[in-house]
Amino acid sequence: MKLYTHVERVERELDARGLGSDQMLEAEQLADLDQLHYQGSKAVNEAIVELELGPGDRVLDVGAGLGGPARILAQNSGCQVTAVELQPDLNDLGASLTRRCGLARHIDHCCGDFLDMDLPSEGFDALVSWLTFLHIPENETLLTHCHRCLRPGGSIFIEDFYARPTLDAAQRDLLASEVYCCDLPTLDQYRQQIESAGFSDLQMTDMTAPWQQFVRQRLDAFRQARPQFEALHGGDAYCALDHFYAVITGLFDSGGLGGLRWKARRPD
Repeated sequence: MKLYTHVERVERELDARGLGSDQMLEAEQLADLDQLHYQGSKAVNEAIVELELGPGDRVLDVGAGLGGPARILAQNSGCQVTAVELQPDLNDLGASLTRRCGLARHIDHCCGDFLDMDLPSEGFDALVSWLTFLHIPENETLLTHCHRCLRPGGSIFIEDFYARPTLDAAQRDLLASEVYCCDLPTLDQYRQQIESAGFSDLQMTDMTAPWQQFVRQRLDAFRQARPQFEALHGGDAYCALDHFYAVITGLFDSGGLGGLRWKARRPD
């Protein structure tokens, strides 16, 4: 996916800011580079509050990307994070940035497919994921794995897409080809899948409106900064990101793509 290409731009950007590889970092210094989901650190801090995370809590982050959410979780709550990422280059860079932030004792970066990994049953107090579930077509299997990983009484906090009634075949094809999102459920289907997996106390919050505003503002700001971006990262990197940002903005503007935050728990 074009959002996950040209990963080297993160280190190039840090070098341009005088934060080369020999410099220690603070997690917040990376917030505009390593938070690939919507509303950045704000969304992660809201998860910390919602899940009541604190020192000693064991958190599983599915689809950890560059590790931005994991670092905010660990730094701001003191929890221990297992950060699972499928893409090796993202995982490797994420682990490097975590070391530079002095958080390696709190975060274990693991590269692999969450559905195939040998993670401990009932091994986590909380499970989080930002805009990753949409890439995994076996939603029922995915949710069952999440349920198995949580201890009884553990909580899950997810941000994801859902299909609104006006999502048509052409838009589904665009999601599949550009976003690697091939099997998007409706809100009612999603609710049923969550409950069928054994979760209870489900709370669902529609994030469509704020995310639509976020992606529009992101696209506008990115285009305004084109000269500076291209000077540092080149035209190919700019075109790839511009294309992706425009596709996502168009899907939200069409009214067919919905955004969802949901929280539930594994019963005691």
